[in-house]
Amino acid sequence: MTDSLSEDVADVLDLVLNPDEPVHVALRRQVPQLRVQSRCKCGCGTTCFELDADTVEPAPTGPGTVVAADVQLFTETGECPGEVLVFTQGGYLSWLEVCSWSDDVEVNLAAARRWLQPPS
Repeated sequence: MTDSLSEDVADVLDLVLNPDEPVHVALRRQVPQLRVQSRCKCGCGTTCFELDADTVEPAPTGPGTVVAADVQLFTETGECPGEVLVFTQGGYLSWLEVCSWSDDVEVNLAAARRWLQPPS
């Protein structure tokens, strides 16, 4: 079963995929076609995607599984408790992973979304 892409996942993809990098531009074109295949049950926010490859062009990431984006997360105090990774398979968005490196700071999609926002 698949669901529409949620706003929080779409926002994090928007914040992580750099609009100035050609590979990320191609991946951004895929986002409107993404569906959620599954989400991690632990609450971290890791999300696996489903995408109809006939509706979009692949990004030039190369064959196989590739980490297309890797962004470290920094809290308001400058601590780095984790990162967000975006994976592709064969040039198509495959999953977004939220990784925690800390036992002291909760790292999840909501926190990643907050920490990735540019300062106002």
